[in-house]
Amino acid sequence: MPNGLLDDASLRTHPEGLALALTLPWYRSLWLSSVSSLRLTVDGQEIPAGDLTLELDGVRYALPDLPAQSETLWYLQEHPLLIAKTDSPVALGEQHTVQLIGELRLPYMQIAPGQDGGPGMYVPNFVNQTLELTVTDTDVPAPELTTAVTPPPPKADGDPFSLGLTLYSASAEFRAGWYDFDGLLNRVAELGIGPGIEIVASQVLPTYPNVTDDFARSWHEAFDKHGFTASSFGANLDMGRRRDRDMTPDEEYEFTQTLFHGAKKLGFPLVRIQSAKPELLRRLLPLAEDLELKLAYEIHAPLGPNSPEIMKVRDVYAELDSPLLGFVADFSSTMHSMSPTLLRAVRRAGLDDEAVQRLQAIWATDAPMRARQEEFIAYLRGRDFDPARLGSFAHLAFNMHGHIRPAEWADIMPQIMHVHAKFYDIDDQGNEPAIDYPELVRVFVEGGYRGYWSSEWEGHAFAELGEVDPLLLVRRQHDLIRKSMRTALASA
Repeated sequence: MPNGLLDDASLRTHPEGLALALTLPWYRSLWLSSVSSLRLTVDGQEIPAGDLTLELDGVRYALPDLPAQSETLWYLQEHPLLIAKTDSPVALGEQHTVQLIGELRLPYMQIAPGQDGGPGMYVPNFVNQTLELTVTDTDVPAPELTTAVTPPPPKADGDPFSLGLTLYSASAEFRAGWYDFDGLLNRVAELGIGPGIEIVASQVLPTYPNVTDDFARSWHEAFDKHGFTASSFGANLDMGRRRDRDMTPDEEYEFTQTLFHGAKKLGFPLVRIQSAKPELLRRLLPLAEDLELKLAYEIHAPLGPNSPEIMKVRDVYAELDSPLLGFVADFSSTMHSMSPTLLRAVRRAGLDDEAVQRLQAIWATDAPMRARQEEFIAYLRGRDFDPARLGSFAHLAFNMHGHIRPAEWADIMPQIMHVHAKFYDIDDQGNEPAIDYPELVRVFVEGGYRGYWSSEWEGHAFAELGEVDPLLLVRRQHDLIRKSMRTALASA
């Protein structure tokens, strides 16, 4: 995901001085309480914090008041105004050098729980942008997207998997406003992708975590129109929604309960859960039974089915012994090399050939993820290269690219309820250059899996907006999966 609060059309006129239309620098909606700090410099002059306010939905907030706004959602497609009081207002057409430094806290990515009723530690998201901006009153227009593509072959009766995608694949384009929700579904239908549709609730729902009647109505109308089916509802647990403390067990349950009811309202049979705490699952299982929902914990890089952290979840599942509990297999865990999209991104950030080779060599070792990350950062510092120049890439390179063997998925195959068919690139030969899809298909065919493979393009974490059309890549990945399925069946 392009890690920016600003774009080329952010600078606007305002009677008090100037305003900046902000874009959320993440793939999902966050609470205003997630905003830790904002520092603005214009033409070399830092604007005092007391002269900055944030306006969202017509309500103005002083910056020190933002951490208390745990009930106010910054929806992914909203662009609040950062308003700065200056001696004289800017005028249309003027150019100014703008630096915006921001820090946000990701409330669902807990590093460590709070102690003695205090707040826990959460993954931060840092933004530091300096741009030459022209004062404008219009947004950057969305590009024209081509739709010419060969229609997909019909699903063969013998195909073992059903195909679909998660709308998360178009995160950057959705965030940029290139699509509204209906337009995104229309585009998916035009390209012959589907029929399974998966969502990340915190990305798609304007009233997250609630599903309104109006949203449900438009959802079902679109599904009836295009012949889509609901496959997986991605639920997060925003433990750090409040800044003064973590959620209590009752709040965890109530927040998840709201999401479960929303999933049912939209017709999903399965919820991708984020927490496998035994006490929470015990409370949720009767609700899942009433709503006829399966609960699947995601196994994502850098972990695999037999990682110690996942073994603990497997032990909890064995204790609870419910057919409703299972896993989502995410193929980021199963990469044989680093994605070309990531390598292009770190080169843009300044890494030379030697550093890129060293990055790949460290990644390929069997050391724990954090140890590999620390080794690479130490290497950069030894070359007088500030790791901050890489932004989040120094972390994501190891956190989002795992290298377990595809065969390990067979160890939990009966418990795999859904597949995130993660990918980053499709090359000129129609293959994923960093993930062995023919081998993964073989393992799942022979293991008897018969659910959805939901395409998940995560190149938006590394690619520039507009660098590729992710939905066209999804369509090409479907072709690869179909070909691999039929090869595996012929060889069985």
